[in-house]
Amino acid sequence: MNKLKLLFRAPVILIILSAFFSLIGIGSAMPVDLSADNRKYMVLNQIESRGIKDRNVLNAMENVLRHEFVPGEIRELAYEDRPLPIGYGQTISQPYIVALMTELLKLDKESRVLEVGTGSGYQAAVLSEIAKEVYTVEIIKPLYEEASETLKDLGYTNIKTSHKDGYFGWEEHSPYDAIIVTCASEFIPPPLITQLKLGGVMCIPVGPPFKVQQLVLVKKEKDGDIKTNIITFVRFVPLTRTGD
Repeated sequence: MNKLKLLFRAPVILIILSAFFSLIGIGSAMPVDLSADNRKYMVLNQIESRGIKDRNVLNAMENVLRHEFVPGEIRELAYEDRPLPIGYGQTISQPYIVALMTELLKLDKESRVLEVGTGSGYQAAVLSEIAKEVYTVEIIKPLYEEASETLKDLGYTNIKTSHKDGYFGWEEHSPYDAIIVTCASEFIPPPLITQLKLGGVMCIPVGPPFKVQQLVLVKKEKDGDIKTNIITFVRFVPLTRTGD
């Protein structure tokens, strides 16, 4: 009799266990974001602990799947505190620098932003979490194509990409509330100043290629005057021009 009861109980136990495992995600077809804890750790220990306070920026850095913008062979390094190579002599910036430059722009939900140097598309994705519209240009065609596909696959609909020389910005959609340049120029390109809205800001690394550069915050006053402020010292890959 006891054996018979156990036989009847077994299917019931299996059903209960199945429901439990389904509830906690084991055996379920639903994808699990295994990098969520890594992103939280990254934000807490690499970004917030260094003085980044803008909650919109912190949330954006936690929301964007950084590993999706890193080449597969080094994806396990995506959340480490350093830049990583993405091919063609380019890099995806260190998470802290991405957060710092984003915070300096003081974006809100109505902001229209130009990015010079799409690279992997990661910075554009972070910007799009906060701003209304992001326009990003990339001169290296394979990177432009890969980033455009990644951003589309991840569902970013407020980002427009273009394959062009970033020195000239993207005049068609100007003026911009903010401009971010993710490669170093030896001087601030005049077309970018022109495309910046009165009252707008630009964040750009300025200095010689492959050496220490200055991260400069540019403010275009309401009367058109230009003011600059050196934020810190950085090392970025150089701004690539047509013909380089």
